[in-house]
Amino acid sequence: MNIKNFVDNLFKNNYNFSIVNNKNENYKNISTNQIKVFPQIDKNLEFIKSKYNTLINSDIKIRKFETLAQNQTFKSFIVYFDGLVDSISINDFVLEPLMFPKHVKNPDPSNLLNYIDNRLLPQNSVNKANMFDKVCDGINMGDCLLFIDTLDVAFDIDVKKFNARNVSKPENEIIIKGPHESFVENIRTNTSLLRRIINNENLIIENIPVGKISKTKCGICYMNNIANSDLVSEIKYRLNNLDIDSLMSTGQLEQLIEEDETFGVPQVISTERPDKCCKYLLQGRVVILVNGNPYSIIAPANIEDFLFSPEDTNFRPIFTNFIRLIRIIAAIITLLLPGTYMAITSFHQEILPTELLLSILSARENVPFPIIFELLLMEFSFELIREAGLRVPSPIGSTIGIVGALILGDAAVNAGIVSPTLIIIVAITGISSFAIPDFSFGFHLRIFRFIFIALGFTAGFLGIGTGLFIYVTLICSLKSFGVPFTAPIAPSFNTKGNGYFIPPIWKQEYRASFLSPKRIKAQADISMKWKQ
Repeated sequence: MNIKNFVDNLFKNNYNFSIVNNKNENYKNISTNQIKVFPQIDKNLEFIKSKYNTLINSDIKIRKFETLAQNQTFKSFIVYFDGLVDSISINDFVLEPLMFPKHVKNPDPSNLLNYIDNRLLPQNSVNKANMFDKVCDGINMGDCLLFIDTLDVAFDIDVKKFNARNVSKPENEIIIKGPHESFVENIRTNTSLLRRIINNENLIIENIPVGKISKTKCGICYMNNIANSDLVSEIKYRLNNLDIDSLMSTGQLEQLIEEDETFGVPQVISTERPDKCCKYLLQGRVVILVNGNPYSIIAPANIEDFLFSPEDTNFRPIFTNFIRLIRIIAAIITLLLPGTYMAITSFHQEILPTELLLSILSARENVPFPIIFELLLMEFSFELIREAGLRVPSPIGSTIGIVGALILGDAAVNAGIVSPTLIIIVAITGISSFAIPDFSFGFHLRIFRFIFIALGFTAGFLGIGTGLFIYVTLICSLKSFGVPFTAPIAPSFNTKGNGYFIPPIWKQEYRASFLSPKRIKAQADISMKWKQ
């Protein structure tokens, strides 16, 4: 009993914390959709302080002062977020002209609004907001909002200044011959990169906010005289009908606008290269930029696009077509080689030459495990080494990949856990997966590779053939914004020089017909006029 009392006394003052379920409490959420700016400066100040919790919010700044206009003084204040604005611009082009205006001859005493807008705000971008939802949007996006007594509008003054990353080389889409610029996190920098390449007034960039809380700015980019109007309307319709609280990345947006993601096939292209985006814009496709993300989305996409590299158009056709043939073979190897090896060794040994069969059997003589265990062990080990190489710091990432593969492979063979032939199969499969330019499509093939391994182990060539038939059927049933995923192969379209294997540049006279562009012709029948 004494021990029990001692324990009770020891823990009786123990601190307990629990989260209270507040779902029945009536919290008032201040809505700004229907509230207009008040003509009384005190009411506006009170509303802003309440909306932005200025007593506890450390980075919201409110500066109260008096504006001298038309020989009168008016109470005023500005509100902005510290860190999102340029303080020098606020001092020089907002506060100083309003507090110490220069002498103006014959001012209009009847219209204070126009007098301030036209005389006292020497800023390049000034908008008027008469509703508090527009006021809050401006503050949240890094503008400075000016309120003046007796005026029922606020001045939205663009003084943004973000600390952004400079334009640098692409990290994941490295090329040998071509531009070395990549997108950054600032959407305005990204749109400027596109306009620097496409110097044409038909390049349209529309902004659509996505997310009820985050209001993430998304840019819809397209060529007005080339892109199909129905395609542009469909993309804008999907973005405008996303009922979500926040959007943080293009990866999330891909999943929200794709028609069908049942088995992981990417239906839009994700890229960090502005030159690649411009190439597709000039074909009649649409590019989507997301503020805060250095990647863009290109839609629609077909299966051929995921085997293209941004530098393909920079090489001569004979080199490009050879490399593209290598990529097709690499995709087939990545998907089917381990499963085919499993089917042959388990069911169809008779198709192997006798010498090769005896070599495989002798290599597996001291291996105590079944071949399916060996293959899965090495495949998971390879994926583990790949993931570890990506996550560790870059100076030692390549070292871990090379040393891990060499040491683990050699040790596994010497220990009799796996056979040397299996090491070769896994290595060839892994190298082939690296030859696929698009990371998402390569990841999809890597996942489905395990399905074909299971089919090859259970039913041999019959299982692989059945699985391949179902896989191709599912691929052919997909559509990306109305375009068949396997176009122009199935259904068959006249590629007119826009197929997987490309002709010389002077023969690429037409744009892809499956995109139904407004302007089907890309160049004259005889583009090299100098030869005439």
